[in-house]
Amino acid sequence: MRDERSLGFIKMTFCNNIATKNRLWAYENKILTEKANITGQKEFGLMKMTFRWYGEGDSIPLSYIRQIPGMSGVVTAVYDVPVGEVWAEDKIARLKRLCDGAGLEMEVIESVPVHEDIKQGKPTRDKLIENYAQTIRNLGKYGVKCICYNFMPVFDWLRTDLKRKNADGSTSLCYCHDTLLKLDPKNLHLPGWDESYTTEELNGLLEEYREITHEKLFDNLVYFLNGIMPACEEAGINMAIHPDDPPWDMFGLPRIVTGGESYKKMIEAVPSRRNGFTFCTGSLGAERGNDLKELAAAYADRIYFAHLRQLKYEGERDFAEAGHLTGAGDLDIYGIVKALIENGFRGYVRPDHGRNIWGENVKPGYGLYDRALGAAYLNGLFEAIEKGV
Repeated sequence: MRDERSLGFIKMTFCNNIATKNRLWAYENKILTEKANITGQKEFGLMKMTFRWYGEGDSIPLSYIRQIPGMSGVVTAVYDVPVGEVWAEDKIARLKRLCDGAGLEMEVIESVPVHEDIKQGKPTRDKLIENYAQTIRNLGKYGVKCICYNFMPVFDWLRTDLKRKNADGSTSLCYCHDTLLKLDPKNLHLPGWDESYTTEELNGLLEEYREITHEKLFDNLVYFLNGIMPACEEAGINMAIHPDDPPWDMFGLPRIVTGGESYKKMIEAVPSRRNGFTFCTGSLGAERGNDLKELAAAYADRIYFAHLRQLKYEGERDFAEAGHLTGAGDLDIYGIVKALIENGFRGYVRPDHGRNIWGENVKPGYGLYDRALGAAYLNGLFEAIEKGV
């Protein structure tokens, strides 16, 4: 009798055709679901732990990432192609070879940036969406299964301090809303963004967005998704939108992916199973009205990627990022992981922003040590909860 044990062999040995692989993956999911329904037993160990890697320029080599216990692969991207252009297969193939050579999978891309013209609904968007769809097809040829992306205008994250000194001597990212409000939108200097735009470019973008409402931005997101869903089906890739970070309007720019209502609206507008979510606890958790355990339970089967990190609240809209443990901050990481597992989560996980600890002087939030500790903690949580400990 054919069962789930034989499918991995069939996929690895005989299936070079993407459509055939997709049918087998769907069949495998069906078997596992039916098995759980019949026996009452859940299939565990289906989460894949990953680690963000910024390519060959990253200060953390793949060989170090490979040494983190339980690490299945890396989350990476092609970083030298202008936004809106197609990612050439030779660049993707090189990344894949590097990951394979280190014994790590490359199944998640974070991210393929969405051009501002698509977000604004400009006439140029159709060509840009075609390019995006081709990039999806190219990535599918090299085993990519999930693309994390965002639809945030201009800034895809904002913090007011990248090296906040903590009581234990570590440093971390933090956000103070009053500090942000005091900034002059016409002369912005933001940590992490000072080199992204010239003053003229930034002011031009902010002016263009003055006419973009929340409704218009959402309509443009739906247009974009409908334009790429056929390519996602063809390539076997799930799109996982990252929530806005933080999840409220900034400098007059609308934010539209902020919590449960956003998720519900997106699924209703684009019901394809390829349309899903990156569940970022730090982004969603910055809004205290979001019940993260409730969201994790409600959308576990559409969460294809989970960014798990911790926050410590310092005001109604002020927060500092902390170590991953539940006891290190105000988010119930244990409860969130439990809700994901109990409601069928089978996606990718990565320990999101860590502190910079032990004298490590690297990209803020993306040092090796604290994220490796976070991965070990999260692996322990998943194993213990899955085994009923």
